Amino acid sequence: MSAAEFAALHARLRRGTSEGAGERGALALITPAHVLRAAAEVRSGRTVTMAARVQTEPGPDDPEPCAHVMTGAVRGAIEAHGLQFARDRFAMNVHGDADSHLDALCHVIYDGTLYGGTDADSVTESGATALTVETARDGIVGRGVLLDIPRLRGVPWLEPGDHVTADDLVAAERAQQVHVSAGDLLFVRVGHRRRRAELGAWDTSGLRAGLHPYALEFLRERQVAVLGSDGNNDTAPSSTEGVAFPVHVLAIHAMGLHLLDFLWFEDLVEVCEAEGRWSFLCVVAPLRLPGATGSPVNPIAVF
Repeated sequence: MSAAEFAALHARLRRGTSEGAGERGALALITPAHVLRAAAEVRSGRTVTMAARVQTEPGPDDPEPCAHVMTGAVRGAIEAHGLQFARDRFAMNVHGDADSHLDALCHVIYDGTLYGGTDADSVTESGATALTVETARDGIVGRGVLLDIPRLRGVPWLEPGDHVTADDLVAAERAQQVHVSAGDLLFVRVGHRRRRAELGAWDTSGLRAGLHPYALEFLRERQVAVLGSDGNNDTAPSSTEGVAFPVHVLAIHAMGLHLLDFLWFEDLVEVCEAEGRWSFLCVVAPLRLPGATGSPVNPIAVF
């Protein structure tokens, strides 16, 4: 995609952004009526996580993993009588290439602005002052839909560098007998996690499967409220001249979509197949981190 083609696509998607969305962006599409409809997805009461285990060991895709330090009583310092507490502390890079996380709308600065034309100077040394993860403080609750592209193509995973197109999304809907509707949380499986588990980690900063930028037109047409993937949603190498993360720019900056990156879908796929359906109630609860551009998350699917 040329720079001019990308600019035209960005402008089209930005024009289609719903009026009055404000700081919540596309989350405004999830109305109380949508939540009630999503609650009707609960039939068996089965729950399943969509988050990967937090990485604490360095790897080619995570050179600075989460640091986990025990700060309280541990083996060798435990007294035989009285009260003690086991305590610990975590420190992590939220926007890494391994841990499951949510991108807030202040995460992407493009052409000197944030989503909705918000001044990028609102991102300060002490944190962002607008479009932060705090906009999702009440949680993201809605109807989740998983579209499994490797399943559609009859492969275990998409090879790094491959793209998911709008046609793939439509074909997956048809094959899975599910329809993505307004206010839905759309999850697109590329098989990144399964490939990592079976073949080992690699440097995903330069090579990974993801959505093609034009696939975002499908999301706009269907009025999707949130986009998530078991990769980081963007393909590498980038398909777009001069833009390393075109899907991030289009989704967050143009459309106001919160993104969920590097989720874990392998357990979810098994439950979807066992339940015979690919839609479910989904609950995402980001941490209330002041001024934060994102948050680690553990999205839960409820059947």
